[in-house]
Amino acid sequence: MIKRDEKDLTIERRAKILKQIENEGQVQINTLSKNFGVSTVTIRNDLSQLERKNLLIRTRGGAIRPQRVSMDFKLNDKAKKHFKEKQLIGRKAAGRIQDGDTIILDSGTTTLEIAKNLGQFKELTVITNALNIARELADYPNFKIIMLGGILRKNALSMVGPAAESALRNYYCDKLFLGVDGIAARHGIYTPNVEEAHLNRIMIELSREVYVVTDSSKFGRRRLALIAPMSDVQTVITDTDIPEEEEQKLKSMGIEVILV
Repeated sequence: MIKRDEKDLTIERRAKILKQIENEGQVQINTLSKNFGVSTVTIRNDLSQLERKNLLIRTRGGAIRPQRVSMDFKLNDKAKKHFKEKQLIGRKAAGRIQDGDTIILDSGTTTLEIAKNLGQFKELTVITNALNIARELADYPNFKIIMLGGILRKNALSMVGPAAESALRNYYCDKLFLGVDGIAARHGIYTPNVEEAHLNRIMIELSREVYVVTDSSKFGRRRLALIAPMSDVQTVITDTDIPEEEEQKLKSMGIEVILV
Protein backbone atom coordinates (compact mmCIF):
# COMPACT_ATOMS: atom_id res chain seq x y z
CA MET A 1 0.00 0.00 0.00
CA ILE A 2 1.35 3.43 -0.97
CA LYS A 3 2.53 5.51 1.97
CA ARG A 4 0.74 8.76 2.74
CA ASP A 5 3.89 10.86 2.35
CA GLU A 6 4.64 9.30 -1.04
CA LYS A 7 1.10 10.02 -2.17
CA ASP A 8 1.44 13.63 -1.08
CA LEU A 9 4.73 13.97 -2.99
CA THR A 10 3.08 12.56 -6.09
CA ILE A 11 0.18 15.02 -5.88
CA GLU A 12 2.58 17.92 -5.30
CA ARG A 13 4.83 16.87 -8.22
CA ARG A 14 1.90 16.55 -10.61
CA ALA A 15 0.57 19.95 -9.57
CA LYS A 16 3.97 21.48 -10.34
CA ILE A 17 4.06 19.71 -13.71
CA LEU A 18 0.67 21.19 -14.60
CA LYS A 19 1.78 24.64 -13.52
CA GLN A 20 4.90 24.38 -15.70
CA ILE A 21 2.83 23.31 -18.70
CA GLU A 22 0.46 26.21 -18.14
CA ASN A 23 3.36 28.67 -17.98
CA GLU A 24 5.59 27.26 -20.71
CA GLY A 25 3.16 25.34 -22.93
CA GLN A 26 5.17 22.12 -22.79
CA VAL A 27 7.42 19.91 -20.64
CA GLN A 28 10.09 17.28 -21.37
CA ILE A 29 10.29 13.94 -19.55
CA ASN A 30 14.08 13.97 -19.13
CA THR A 31 14.06 17.51 -17.73
CA LEU A 32 11.26 16.74 -15.29
CA SER A 33 13.07 13.59 -14.16
CA LYS A 34 16.21 15.59 -13.31
CA ASN A 35 14.33 18.47 -11.69
CA PHE A 36 12.25 16.25 -9.42
CA GLY A 37 14.91 13.61 -8.79
CA VAL A 38 12.71 10.72 -9.91
CA SER A 39 12.94 8.18 -12.72
CA THR A 40 11.64 8.79 -16.23
CA VAL A 41 9.24 5.88 -15.63
CA THR A 42 7.70 7.82 -12.73
CA ILE A 43 7.34 10.95 -14.87
CA ARG A 44 5.77 8.98 -17.71
CA ASN A 45 3.26 7.59 -15.24
CA ASP A 46 2.53 11.11 -13.97
CA LEU A 47 1.90 12.35 -17.50
CA SER A 48 -0.28 9.34 -18.33
CA GLN A 49 -2.44 9.89 -15.26
CA LEU A 50 -2.79 13.61 -15.99
CA GLU A 51 -3.65 12.90 -19.63
CA ARG A 52 -6.45 10.55 -18.56
CA LYS A 53 -7.98 13.55 -16.79
CA ASN A 54 -7.58 15.64 -20.00
CA LEU A 55 -5.18 17.99 -18.19
CA LEU A 56 -2.41 17.66 -20.79
CA ILE A 57 -1.60 15.99 -24.12
CA ARG A 58 1.26 13.51 -24.36
CA THR A 59 3.86 14.08 -27.07
CA ARG A 60 7.08 12.34 -28.01
CA GLY A 61 9.36 12.88 -25.03
CA GLY A 62 6.99 15.02 -23.01
CA ALA A 63 3.61 16.75 -22.95
CA ILE A 64 1.91 19.96 -24.07
CA ARG A 65 -0.93 22.15 -22.88
CA PRO A 66 -4.31 20.68 -23.95
CA GLN A 67 -5.96 22.34 -26.93
CA ARG A 68 -9.63 23.12 -27.34
CA VAL A 69 -11.45 20.04 -28.63
CA SER A 70 -12.96 22.00 -31.51
CA MET A 71 -9.67 23.52 -32.66
CA ASP A 72 -9.21 22.85 -36.38
CA PHE A 73 -5.62 23.48 -37.52
CA LYS A 74 -4.68 24.43 -41.06
CA LEU A 75 -3.31 21.64 -43.25
CA ASN A 76 0.10 23.33 -43.63
CA ASP A 77 0.47 23.52 -39.84
CA LYS A 78 -0.47 19.86 -39.44
CA ALA A 79 1.97 18.79 -42.14
CA LYS A 80 4.94 20.09 -40.13
CA LYS A 81 4.14 17.94 -37.09
CA HIS A 82 5.55 14.38 -36.88
CA PHE A 83 6.41 14.51 -40.57
CA LYS A 84 8.89 11.61 -40.52
CA GLU A 85 6.36 9.35 -38.78
CA LYS A 86 3.69 10.28 -41.31
CA GLN A 87 6.02 9.39 -44.17
CA LEU A 88 6.70 5.96 -42.70
CA ILE A 89 3.00 5.36 -42.02
CA GLY A 90 2.11 6.39 -45.57
CA ARG A 91 4.65 3.99 -47.03
CA LYS A 92 3.45 1.11 -44.85
CA ALA A 93 -0.21 1.78 -45.62
CA ALA A 94 0.46 1.81 -49.36
CA GLY A 95 1.87 -1.70 -48.95
CA ARG A 96 -1.62 -2.89 -47.97
CA ILE A 97 -3.03 -1.88 -51.35
CA GLN A 98 -3.20 -4.19 -54.36
CA ASP A 99 -3.45 -3.43 -58.06
CA GLY A 100 -7.06 -3.04 -59.12
CA ASP A 101 -8.30 -2.01 -55.66
CA THR A 102 -10.93 0.63 -55.12
CA ILE A 103 -9.84 2.70 -52.13
CA ILE A 104 -10.98 5.77 -50.23
CA LEU A 105 -8.36 8.26 -49.09
CA ASP A 106 -9.82 10.62 -46.52
CA SER A 107 -8.42 14.13 -46.26
CA GLY A 108 -5.36 14.71 -44.10
CA THR A 109 -1.59 14.98 -44.04
CA THR A 110 -1.03 11.27 -43.31
CA THR A 111 -3.34 10.11 -46.09
CA LEU A 112 -1.51 12.48 -48.44
CA GLU A 113 1.65 10.50 -47.67
CA ILE A 114 -0.17 7.36 -48.78
CA ALA A 115 -1.03 9.06 -52.08
CA LYS A 116 2.65 9.88 -52.60
CA ASN A 117 3.48 6.15 -52.44
CA LEU A 118 1.03 4.85 -55.06
CA GLY A 119 3.29 5.20 -58.11
CA GLN A 120 4.07 1.46 -58.03
CA PHE A 121 0.52 0.52 -59.04
CA LYS A 122 -0.70 0.09 -62.60
CA GLU A 123 -4.40 0.49 -61.91
CA LEU A 124 -6.36 1.91 -58.98
CA THR A 125 -9.69 3.59 -58.36
CA VAL A 126 -9.30 6.27 -55.70
CA ILE A 127 -12.25 8.01 -54.08
CA THR A 128 -11.35 11.12 -52.11
CA ASN A 129 -12.82 14.29 -50.67
CA ALA A 130 -9.39 15.96 -50.53
CA LEU A 131 -8.32 18.46 -53.19
CA ASN A 132 -4.60 18.00 -52.51
CA ILE A 133 -4.83 14.20 -52.77
CA ALA A 134 -6.74 14.40 -56.05
CA ARG A 135 -4.06 16.73 -57.41
CA GLU A 136 -1.27 14.43 -56.21
CA LEU A 137 -2.76 11.52 -58.18
CA ALA A 138 -4.01 13.41 -61.23
CA ASP A 139 -0.97 12.65 -63.39
CA TYR A 140 -1.26 8.86 -63.17
CA PRO A 141 -2.91 7.88 -66.48
CA ASN A 142 -4.29 4.51 -65.33
CA PHE A 143 -5.76 5.75 -62.06
CA LYS A 144 -9.47 6.55 -61.90
CA ILE A 145 -9.90 9.46 -59.49
CA ILE A 146 -13.39 10.07 -58.09
CA MET A 147 -13.54 13.48 -56.43
CA LEU A 148 -16.47 14.11 -54.10
CA GLY A 149 -18.18 17.48 -54.43
CA GLY A 150 -19.61 19.52 -51.61
CA ILE A 151 -18.69 22.41 -49.33
CA LEU A 152 -14.98 23.21 -49.08
CA ARG A 153 -13.35 23.01 -45.64
CA LYS A 154 -10.60 25.49 -46.32
CA ASN A 155 -8.36 24.47 -43.41
CA ALA A 156 -8.32 20.85 -44.57
CA LEU A 157 -8.80 21.34 -48.34
CA SER A 158 -11.59 18.77 -48.07
CA MET A 159 -15.16 18.59 -49.33
CA VAL A 160 -17.97 17.91 -46.85
CA GLY A 161 -21.73 18.28 -46.57
CA PRO A 162 -24.84 16.70 -48.15
CA ALA A 163 -23.49 16.75 -51.75
CA ALA A 164 -20.35 14.85 -50.74
CA GLU A 165 -22.37 12.37 -48.69
CA SER A 166 -24.86 11.77 -51.50
CA ALA A 167 -22.10 11.19 -54.05
CA LEU A 168 -20.24 8.82 -51.74
CA ARG A 169 -23.28 6.57 -51.26
CA ASN A 170 -23.03 5.53 -54.91
CA TYR A 171 -19.87 3.53 -54.25
CA TYR A 172 -18.47 0.58 -52.35
CA CYS A 173 -14.75 0.14 -51.85
CA ASP A 174 -12.14 -2.42 -50.86
CA LYS A 175 -10.20 -0.31 -48.36
CA LEU A 176 -10.64 2.97 -46.50
CA PHE A 177 -7.63 4.86 -45.17
CA LEU A 178 -8.79 7.29 -42.53
CA GLY A 179 -6.72 9.97 -40.82
CA VAL A 180 -7.89 11.17 -37.40
CA ASP A 181 -7.23 14.04 -35.00
CA GLY A 182 -7.86 11.93 -31.92
CA ILE A 183 -8.01 8.26 -31.01
CA ALA A 184 -8.74 6.50 -27.74
CA ALA A 185 -9.09 2.73 -27.58
CA ARG A 186 -11.94 2.90 -25.06
CA HIS A 187 -13.91 5.50 -26.97
CA GLY A 188 -13.13 5.65 -30.69
CA ILE A 189 -11.78 7.97 -33.35
CA TYR A 190 -12.34 11.73 -33.51
CA THR A 191 -12.16 14.85 -35.67
CA PRO A 192 -12.79 18.50 -34.70
CA ASN A 193 -15.32 18.95 -37.54
CA VAL A 194 -18.87 17.59 -37.24
CA GLU A 195 -19.54 17.48 -41.00
CA GLU A 196 -16.26 15.65 -41.64
CA ALA A 197 -17.16 13.13 -38.95
CA HIS A 198 -20.50 12.40 -40.60
CA LEU A 199 -18.86 11.90 -44.00
CA ASN A 200 -16.23 9.65 -42.41
CA ARG A 201 -18.97 7.47 -40.90
CA ILE A 202 -20.44 6.93 -44.36
CA MET A 203 -16.97 6.05 -45.68
CA ILE A 204 -16.75 3.37 -42.98
CA GLU A 205 -20.19 1.97 -43.84
CA LEU A 206 -19.22 1.61 -47.50
CA SER A 207 -15.79 0.01 -47.00
CA ARG A 208 -14.83 -3.66 -46.71
CA GLU A 209 -11.68 -2.90 -44.69
CA VAL A 210 -11.07 0.16 -42.50
CA TYR A 211 -7.53 1.36 -41.77
CA VAL A 212 -6.86 4.19 -39.33
CA VAL A 213 -3.54 5.87 -40.14
CA THR A 214 -2.25 8.19 -37.42
CA ASP A 215 0.95 9.16 -35.66
CA SER A 216 1.19 8.25 -31.99
CA SER A 217 0.68 11.82 -30.74
CA LYS A 218 -3.05 11.46 -31.49
CA PHE A 219 -3.55 8.66 -28.94
CA GLY A 220 -5.45 9.59 -25.81
CA ARG A 221 -6.89 12.68 -27.48
CA ARG A 222 -10.60 13.26 -27.89
CA ARG A 223 -11.94 15.91 -30.23
CA LEU A 224 -15.36 17.51 -30.67
CA ALA A 225 -16.89 14.97 -33.05
CA LEU A 226 -16.83 11.19 -32.64
CA ILE A 227 -16.39 9.47 -36.00
CA ALA A 228 -16.92 5.88 -34.86
CA PRO A 229 -16.11 3.41 -32.06
CA MET A 230 -12.98 1.28 -32.42
CA SER A 231 -15.16 -1.75 -33.16
CA ASP A 232 -15.64 -0.33 -36.68
CA VAL A 233 -11.88 -0.42 -37.35
CA GLN A 234 -9.91 -3.48 -38.48
CA THR A 235 -6.36 -2.07 -38.57
CA VAL A 236 -4.42 0.81 -37.02
CA ILE A 237 -1.10 1.89 -38.56
CA THR A 238 0.98 4.13 -36.31
CA ASP A 239 4.53 4.66 -35.04
CA THR A 240 6.35 2.91 -32.21
CA ASP A 241 5.69 5.67 -29.67
CA ILE A 242 2.09 4.55 -29.24
CA PRO A 243 1.31 4.32 -25.50
CA GLU A 244 1.67 0.68 -24.48
CA GLU A 245 -1.70 0.66 -22.72
CA GLU A 246 -3.44 1.85 -25.89
CA GLU A 247 -1.65 -0.73 -28.05
CA GLN A 248 -2.58 -3.61 -25.74
CA LYS A 249 -6.18 -2.45 -25.50
CA LEU A 250 -6.52 -2.31 -29.29
CA LYS A 251 -5.04 -5.78 -29.66
CA SER A 252 -7.36 -7.17 -26.99
CA MET A 253 -10.26 -5.85 -29.10
CA GLY A 254 -9.03 -7.88 -32.07
CA ILE A 255 -7.68 -4.83 -33.95
CA GLU A 256 -4.48 -5.31 -35.91
CA VAL A 257 -1.82 -2.80 -34.84
CA ILE A 258 1.00 -2.15 -37.31
CA LEU A 259 3.98 -0.16 -36.02
CA VAL A 260 6.53 1.68 -38.17
